Amino acid sequence: MSAEDTKSINWHQFDLPDVVEKLETSDQGLSSQEAQLRLEHYGPNLLIEKERKSLGMMFLDQFKDFMILVLIAAAVIAGVIGEPADTITIAVIVLLNAVLGFVQEYRAEKAMAALKKMAAPSTTVIRDGQIESITAEQLVPGDLVVLEAGNVVPADLRLTEAVQLQVDEAALTGESLPVEKQTESLKKEDLALGDRKNMSYKGTLVTFGRGRGLVVGTGMQTELGQIAVLLQDQEEGRTPLQKRLSLFSQKLAYAVLAICAIVFLAGLMRGEPPLLMLLTAISLAVAAIPEALPAVITISLALGARKLVKQHALIRKLPAVETLGSVTYICSDKTGTLTLNRMTVEQVYVAGQVCEIDNLASFHSAPTSEGTSVEKNPSDKLLIALALCNDAQLDGSDEIIGDPTEIALFELAQQKGFTRERLDEKYPRLAEIPFDSERKLMTTFHPWENGQVISFTKGAAEKIIERSEQSLASEGQSEINHSEVLEVSEQIAGNGLRTLGLGLRIWDALPETLTSELVESNLVLIGIVGMLDPPRPEAEESVAQCRSAGIHPVMITGDHPLTAEVIARRVGILRGQGESVMTGQELGQLSLDEFENKVEKIRVYARVAPKQKLKIIKALQDKGHFVAMTGDGVNDAPALKRADIGVAMGITGTDVSKEASHMLLLDDNFATIVKTVKEGRRIFDNIRKFIKYTMTSNLGEIWTIFLAPLLGLPIPLLPIHILWINLVTDGVPGLALAAEPGERNIMSRPPRDPQESIFARGLGTHIIWVGLLMGAISIMTQAWFIDAKQTHWQTMVFTVLCLSQMGHVLAIRSEEESFFAQGALSNMPLLGAVLLTFILQMLTIYVPFLNPIFKTMPLSAGELAITLALSTLVFLAVEIEKIIKRSRKNN
Repeated sequence: MSAEDTKSINWHQFDLPDVVEKLETSDQGLSSQEAQLRLEHYGPNLLIEKERKSLGMMFLDQFKDFMILVLIAAAVIAGVIGEPADTITIAVIVLLNAVLGFVQEYRAEKAMAALKKMAAPSTTVIRDGQIESITAEQLVPGDLVVLEAGNVVPADLRLTEAVQLQVDEAALTGESLPVEKQTESLKKEDLALGDRKNMSYKGTLVTFGRGRGLVVGTGMQTELGQIAVLLQDQEEGRTPLQKRLSLFSQKLAYAVLAICAIVFLAGLMRGEPPLLMLLTAISLAVAAIPEALPAVITISLALGARKLVKQHALIRKLPAVETLGSVTYICSDKTGTLTLNRMTVEQVYVAGQVCEIDNLASFHSAPTSEGTSVEKNPSDKLLIALALCNDAQLDGSDEIIGDPTEIALFELAQQKGFTRERLDEKYPRLAEIPFDSERKLMTTFHPWENGQVISFTKGAAEKIIERSEQSLASEGQSEINHSEVLEVSEQIAGNGLRTLGLGLRIWDALPETLTSELVESNLVLIGIVGMLDPPRPEAEESVAQCRSAGIHPVMITGDHPLTAEVIARRVGILRGQGESVMTGQELGQLSLDEFENKVEKIRVYARVAPKQKLKIIKALQDKGHFVAMTGDGVNDAPALKRADIGVAMGITGTDVSKEASHMLLLDDNFATIVKTVKEGRRIFDNIRKFIKYTMTSNLGEIWTIFLAPLLGLPIPLLPIHILWINLVTDGVPGLALAAEPGERNIMSRPPRDPQESIFARGLGTHIIWVGLLMGAISIMTQAWFIDAKQTHWQTMVFTVLCLSQMGHVLAIRSEEESFFAQGALSNMPLLGAVLLTFILQMLTIYVPFLNPIFKTMPLSAGELAITLALSTLVFLAVEIEKIIKRSRKNN
């Protein structure tokens, strides 16, 4: 049998004799000789990693981006024309960008290494009829593996023995509770992983009991191996900003080259010196390229990442911060992210009535060692049973430890006054019949009134009802109506709650023989409890924020569809017309094309497999959406890597999911994702503001130099002026825009269209008209003062152009809100940068030894006043533009 054959068989469907026959093994295990032959045939039980790029190639790949190539060209040009400061600045920016990219790619490669760590280092098998310990990589199909509590399952197994065996499969299936295992065959063909109770999978953890299983899959043919294949096949896509900037830089490079050629040729035609025009054209090219853009982006993302840590989000890959602002779908896990990851009793059926917990009568006179009478109220007996028939315990710090279900029952009893400590003094445990996964029951014995003994039995609701003859009512005991009580139990379960029944029996003395047949029959039904992992208190508000921000929240869980639907409705994920729930089984029956026609209406996915999570993400991406995907298990890793932004759980997440993700939630809370979306939008807004600012400034310089000769004027600026303006205006003020606070409507507007240009929504138009205005004011200044026979006209043009850009940067802090409404002090770094630029510009005019360097002359008070007045025109024009925007919006 080939490795492919073992993977394609639905082993859960076969009876054990058929499994033994197909694997050609026995209850004595394989012989050592046969095991060696199979090892040579199937290969070792290891996860095989694909060949990866060398570290050197990884680093060199960082220089392939078109924007980076343009910057390198700019650095070379700056060096040629004698501007080493620009060359060094650009080189440092390019190198820093390459190092950051390299680190992010290198860390992404570690996801596979984390997956490998989940493999068990050694395991116990039966070979030649003898128990022996071997390394897990030596396992082969047909081996008989022995499992005990605490073992990591070393391969995919078809269980042959399960004695109270429970396995934590959360990493693979998303199930929050350990799964009780069995050995009987399951005939349904397309069962979800979490429902294959007779199987156990590589990398999962045995939490209770013991068992044995035949190996049916090893290495890459295990479910864990298939996840490894998916993980390695997923290439990380570029972020929205990276895509937009790549396109932007290409277009910019062509435009700059064309403009520089025209300026050079126009100057020659006017009779300007060829060397001067060459230097002017090259200086203009250097000035037109926003070499500070990568630095601004990196600093903006780094500052955003630092801020997000304080909000419990750790960014592993810097571009993820900006990507959050583009998200249109958030696919979230349920357990622990939208819910508290803590079972809680929500409804109780007692004395013939279903009531909410708040309406359950509290017991105010809990029994003490001095002795008080046992209350006759049925709800009191229910609470006593919840506390006593329970193995949960309080540790030294008053924290309850134990099974999640028992903790929920313990907490309810304690909340209503039935503390274990006080009850144990009066009713100590005399004996017990432990929980068994076959019968699904647990019974404890305690002393009772008049020297009698009481037994409390807890277990699956249908089992308790089936074994009860009487039912506890307010007036005493009455004959039970089995069909009526079963209907109530199904009604509670229909609300998405997990049901548990409790019964009691009074004995004259402790039975000598403690068997289930004797003890757990002829019960008196006390009641039924319904439990649920409730939503986090802040989840509903966070989901509402998503909806108002135009983001679609979607739940993807391994839990039962009914439970998932209940939580989804409570938090507001499932509410609109046409929004629906889909199971993994239903999803598996649809082709990708068929699914894409429905994907935008599905809000809840239950019982999904790892490949199906990828299918969901791919379908949404094919429809043009940007998807954030949360997860904590190994099964989530491929989807986390494929998503536009993968969000792993910092508390409950596996190492594999963390390494595959872009971001960690340090509090595993859905609300934190919403905070990061807000921060991502703020950062992208600020990057757009920087592009608006720097491109308008550059265009203003280009228009000034380009149009002056066409109007019969001399070249208004020298190369030193262009490079100085480029240095002082693009640098510090541009970087200070990264500190701009978020706008007030940031979470009440829809996400950016993932396909839109970076110049969309009026940005391109603004750059053109304001750049033209800036150039026109500069040329007007030149023409006015040349005609007035002023010798200082070039210094005035130089200053007007520089300070106009400062007015512009102050005006564009908000798309619509007035600068005065925002307040000058709301971005202190920007205010400081503008003042610094103003001072530096004044130094070039009024410091004598700088005049020959910058080819400037001191301006008179009148000339300076006119220059400052002209410099405010751009600021006023942009403020008027915002007034028009606000009036249109209000109308």
